[in-house]
Amino acid sequence: MAHGRRPRSATVFSVEERFQALPSVDEVLLRLEPLRARFPHRVIAGEIRRALDEARAAIRSGDAAPSEIEPRVVRALERLETPSLRRVINATGVILHTNLGRAPLAPFAPAFGYSNLEYDLAAGKRGKRDVHIADLIERLLGRPGIAVNNNAAAVYLALRELAAGFEVVVSRGELIEIGDGFRIPDIMAQTGATLCEVGTTNRTRIEDFRAAIGDRTRLLLRVHPSNFRMEGFTGRPTLEELVALGRERGIPVYEDLGSGCIADLRPYGLDEPLAEASLAVGADLVSFSGDKLLGGPQAGILAGRPDLVARLRRNPMYRALRLDKLILEALETTLRRLLFEGWDQVPALRMIRTPAEEIRARAERVLGEIPGIAAEIVRGESLIGGGATPEQPLETWLIAIGAPDVVAIEERLRAGEPPVIARIERDLLLVDLRTVFPEEEAELTAALLQALG
Repeated sequence: MAHGRRPRSATVFSVEERFQALPSVDEVLLRLEPLRARFPHRVIAGEIRRALDEARAAIRSGDAAPSEIEPRVVRALERLETPSLRRVINATGVILHTNLGRAPLAPFAPAFGYSNLEYDLAAGKRGKRDVHIADLIERLLGRPGIAVNNNAAAVYLALRELAAGFEVVVSRGELIEIGDGFRIPDIMAQTGATLCEVGTTNRTRIEDFRAAIGDRTRLLLRVHPSNFRMEGFTGRPTLEELVALGRERGIPVYEDLGSGCIADLRPYGLDEPLAEASLAVGADLVSFSGDKLLGGPQAGILAGRPDLVARLRRNPMYRALRLDKLILEALETTLRRLLFEGWDQVPALRMIRTPAEEIRARAERVLGEIPGIAAEIVRGESLIGGGATPEQPLETWLIAIGAPDVVAIEERLRAGEPPVIARIERDLLLVDLRTVFPEEEAELTAALLQALG
């Protein structure tokens, strides 16, 4: 029989004993007294109670004894003190990165203090906030326009005002999902309008629209498939055909363009319909996003026939959906740069227009600052992203970094200050300088040096 040391009996505490071992709020407050100069008493006490509640929940669930309360409270307070919305360096090569705020904003200086948001300086009386962008929209598109807080709101407002209680004819193949589970037909259903779906998923003809028009039809709707592409045996009426049918029956034609392309990007390999072109063909109303190919802040722009735009502006929901003064200022700045064709002053457009060879030269410069690592510069593709221009990538050059654990490197980059967001493919960490501002290169280099050790 083998002889061994008798095992030491472990001390087992009951749930009640573990509860009693937790400190009181006052005890922790006393030990954290030095923090009173930095944080209000109410905030400290609230985080202590939260930490104690979490510890009690852990005990009830049978988890291990909770760690010290004080460090947990200090970490929580420091998290609250740190801004949650932070600048990040986007090294993914996705220009309109939905998770990173879509179109990167150009620097602009918000008006300090008060502003003439709704004050007519010339008349000395109350004004309207949309005057700050109205002239710019009209000169860009040749039609009057208004803006609301996103394109889904623009679709909602248009259908609510123009077709509530009546029918909207739309191709079945255009009832799309726009991301995060939001579906165009769900938004439309909330407007009180009835969708009259025509055609099939892959093919719709102008005769389908013509046959669906009845006494209750108030709108012919066309939705540009900006976030997907159907190929093969497909078809849908041209905008010109819909416009002719709308004129024949006296029914407005509304086109939701989604991406909001103002600058002609065909020389750079992107084939997106121009908002101005849709209006020139005869669309009575168009809508599009402000933070996609327009290159501005989140907004939804509606432009078209003066009488229709005036109706939308008078609808009570317009006030609920209108823009904040900071968004208005950012949008005004973007629209003015577009009007004067300052394409490179709009970061998203500058990134799209940047030649691949220029990106390669920048990649070589950055890699030259990080000697001795397993990396090379390889051909790759940048994406527009943001639900725009599917299957229309841009040629680029990537810094491809190999390491035993690229996941750990990617995590260290995200944890830095500022955070760097890269991508991993085929066990390589890929850095695409197309979406990195030139003035961020030094920070990117420093972040890579630190993450790579």
